Amino acid sequence: MSEVSRILDLLQRTFEGESWHGDPVMKVLAGVTAAQAAQKPLPSAHSIWELVLHMATWKDVARLRLEHNDHVPTDQENFPPVTETSPEAWQRAVERLVNAHRLLYAAVERMPEAKLNEEFPPNGKLSHYVRLHGVIHHDLYHAGQIALLKKGIA
Repeated sequence: MSEVSRILDLLQRTFEGESWHGDPVMKVLAGVTAAQAAQKPLPSAHSIWELVLHMATWKDVARLRLEHNDHVPTDQENFPPVTETSPEAWQRAVERLVNAHRLLYAAVERMPEAKLNEEFPPNGKLSHYVRLHGVIHHDLYHAGQIALLKKGIA
């Protein structure tokens, strides 16, 4: 099995597949309503909604780096504000995350193995290999946060 295949497997397992560590992102998000997603049971922490948008942003950044785009997200892009809290807006936020994941997955599928060791931006001290594993870790980190936040909401 190639390293790209292993990364694809991990991306899938942590996002919506079966994994040994616990529930994947989409299972953790299953059943969360717009009202719940917007709640802040810990005033100094981000809401589930904010975390979902943040995760989508960084999946997009990883994909853009694979495409040699060195865009750095602004603070507002990093944690986009939740300005509408309707069920439809929540569905769009979740769809944004799913779409960002699928686009990243497709980009990795097309990637030649040799590209894993490439640093982008050049001399950025971060290879695509490290960044892609970072996306996997990022998903797990925030899935854990979301699971805890769910326990604190009605």
